[in-house]
Amino acid sequence: MTKLMQRVSTNWTLFFKFFLPVFWIVFFGALTAVALFYKYEYVGDIPASSFKIGVVIFYFSGLAMMIFTLMRLKRVEFDPHFIYITNYFKNYRYPYHNIEGVYISRFLFFATATIRFKTSGSFGKQIFFLPKLERLRYFLTQHPEVFSDVKIEGLK
Repeated sequence: MTKLMQRVSTNWTLFFKFFLPVFWIVFFGALTAVALFYKYEYVGDIPASSFKIGVVIFYFSGLAMMIFTLMRLKRVEFDPHFIYITNYFKNYRYPYHNIEGVYISRFLFFATATIRFKTSGSFGKQIFFLPKLERLRYFLTQHPEVFSDVKIEGLK
């Protein structure tokens, strides 16, 4: 790692990628197991079979949502020559000429970013991360030549 390397993804990536899904799987998995194996006929005025089906649907829909959103997040760092992407187990380095574009979308109080590659890499053709916009803007002002032929959308 060089001294010029700058992290542009937020520190919340670790929380959203690991802590939240593990908490969901353990806590609501245990709750679902208890709801399925405990012997009862009604929960309030709801029949037990309807309640069990609802709990299972709630658990697996939340799990699917996390798999397709939060667990896809990556940590991203830039330096003047390469972009470094990690899922906290594997680290890969890509040259900037392999990047097609960086697309930033804003939601309620946070932003998400997508990096699309010209060819598929080890993490696929596109990666998702939660950008720290101030750090991204700072890197772009310090190194404008790096993204001279890369499309950047959504950064104001």
